[in-house]
Amino acid sequence: MDMDRDMNVARVIVVTPVYEDREASTRLFAELAQSLGDSVHVVAVDDGSLRQPVEASAIARAGVSGTVLRLRRNVGHQRAIAIGLAYVAERLSDEQRVVVMDSDGEDLPSSIAELLQPLDASEDIDVAVARRKSRVETFKFKAFYAVYKRVFQLLTGRAISFGNFMALRASAVRRLVAMHELPVHVAGCVIASRLRAHVCHIARGPRYAGQSKMNFVGLVLHGFKGMMVFAEDVVVRVGIACSVVAGMAIALAAMAVALRVLGYSSPGWFSVALGILVIMFFQMSALALMTLMQSSNKNGYVVPLRTHLELIAEALDVLPAHAMAPAQEMAGSHVTQGPGSIRPAA
Repeated sequence: MDMDRDMNVARVIVVTPVYEDREASTRLFAELAQSLGDSVHVVAVDDGSLRQPVEASAIARAGVSGTVLRLRRNVGHQRAIAIGLAYVAERLSDEQRVVVMDSDGEDLPSSIAELLQPLDASEDIDVAVARRKSRVETFKFKAFYAVYKRVFQLLTGRAISFGNFMALRASAVRRLVAMHELPVHVAGCVIASRLRAHVCHIARGPRYAGQSKMNFVGLVLHGFKGMMVFAEDVVVRVGIACSVVAGMAIALAAMAVALRVLGYSSPGWFSVALGILVIMFFQMSALALMTLMQSSNKNGYVVPLRTHLELIAEALDVLPAHAMAPAQEMAGSHVTQGPGSIRPAA
């Protein structure tokens, strides 16, 4: 039984990372079956879960085909998505679509059709991304997100208004998995890739069960990683700002000297002011030099697929429950395993 063939016949492949969230992921599989039926293949990336690992049988019971990728360790939400996309990229045909979504219910399976529509309507769109119509969040989160978006645009020169929920062409997936920025920040990588993107305004759903694993510190770190994707742009802008401050320090120092010569300042005031401005000048000059030198490090190298795939401990391929009996007669089980091969489970 060739389970890769089952992935190839699915029109839509859904990649979703899961970490210690069995209840929510089980419900997601069921809703994907309701929304997309036999046209979907689910790739659930189990990000090193110990207490609540993803159950392959949950995909089978939902009535869809799928693959559970168990990772060797917890690598984080963004890298788990990168690993799932790398696994899928090797098996994609050009006609297929890939949807990236979270497994907690906030990305609604019923909204997938809305993301796929622009890709089907125009060949000039590589990726359709979801921008939230509204957010049901705490005031702290909303305040941080508003500040973050402005700081991100100031430091990178780009606007960011979407997250992980997106639909991609096969060519877009292959482009992203070759970029080293993908495991750092998926949305930032999409912007950096210069793929032709279409924004869809989509409602945010309620969480299926439990609470988010990301605390405020993790949220801040995730935001900074988004800026790391554009490190060259950030350091150049910081360098320019430092140069401006250094220039202002020179101008103010010259003014302090002029005031001293003209007798408008006391000796004590002049010494303190000049000393502070000279220190500012050297600090800003050194920082500007370091940031501009750092910007010369080019980051455009291609990441081999094996870099992502080496973190997969096992791949469990699953048939839908209604196809389980014929499959068991042919291969002995509905689950096969192996990160790069397909073989019947013992």
